[in-house]
Amino acid sequence: MAGAMRWAFWTLLGSVALAGAAAGAAAAAASRSEAAPAADPAPPPAVVPGQLSAAQIVEKNVAARGGLEAWRNVRTMVWQGHITNPGSPQSEMSFVLQQKRANKTRFDVRAMNQRSVRVFDGTGGWKIASSPDGKPKVEPYTQRELQFARDSQGIDGPLIDYQAKGNTVALEGVDEVDGRKAYRLAVTQPSGDRDHVWVDAQTFLDVKSDRTSYDPAGSPRTIVVSFRDFRTVEGLQIPGLIETGTGAGAHPARMTLEKIVLNPPLGDRVFAKPNVSGHRGAITVDTRSAAGDGQPLAGSTSAPRQSPASTPR
Repeated sequence: MAGAMRWAFWTLLGSVALAGAAAGAAAAAASRSEAAPAADPAPPPAVVPGQLSAAQIVEKNVAARGGLEAWRNVRTMVWQGHITNPGSPQSEMSFVLQQKRANKTRFDVRAMNQRSVRVFDGTGGWKIASSPDGKPKVEPYTQRELQFARDSQGIDGPLIDYQAKGNTVALEGVDEVDGRKAYRLAVTQPSGDRDHVWVDAQTFLDVKSDRTSYDPAGSPRTIVVSFRDFRTVEGLQIPGLIETGTGAGAHPARMTLEKIVLNPPLGDRVFAKPNVSGHRGAITVDTRSAAGDGQPLAGSTSAPRQSPASTPR
């Protein structure tokens, strides 16, 4: 997947996967992944003469996504779009994802006249959602949710600067993804958790990832995410469409990005503990980037420089 999305992008994926529990039925489509139980660890691959190493694949991936320095220069990012899920009572939900280094995220979802918000300030996290009695309350992240958010590793994800982040990357094998050859990389984070990233063998863009999450009962599940419709946004490759639950027999939830803004002004207050009293109000998300207006993607309409996102405070 592309940098921001993918790994502010994993934060987003983490937020999407967890939003349903916080928002109830209104945000169920965001979290419904039709996930399968976590798979057993794969055996180490045999060495193939002439095959690229894991480090070489990562280097080519970083270059394909826009380059190391370009990603390092992204300090903040905003995504706006909608989520659709044919298996949900609410088939479409709007969302705003705001991200800031280091690893700060705010994910707002609106559907069926209800709103939910999940906020992570890099250390602590909170969630708030509308309730049937109209009295939403703020709850702290669970320990598992905190670990999930911490391992998301912010805007550029686990591959860019992976050694500085304490990650190790190993090539496990070569698979076929959507009819194309892709390298399967295992990424082990400082926490010990291991995720997978599939890198297309021709474009060297991320095309699929998986990550272990946990249901409310604490049982592990593997969330599978596919990245499609890559677009160039100020020199960076970012997918315009992200699908979860793309396993056999699943009904994928689709996250469509309508607008991506690089380096808009985002104060730390955006990522502070939410205020319940302001939950029904709206704030203005400043979608001006350092290079001008944000980049609209296919099927979207250019938004004004000040874009009201109707997200809860």
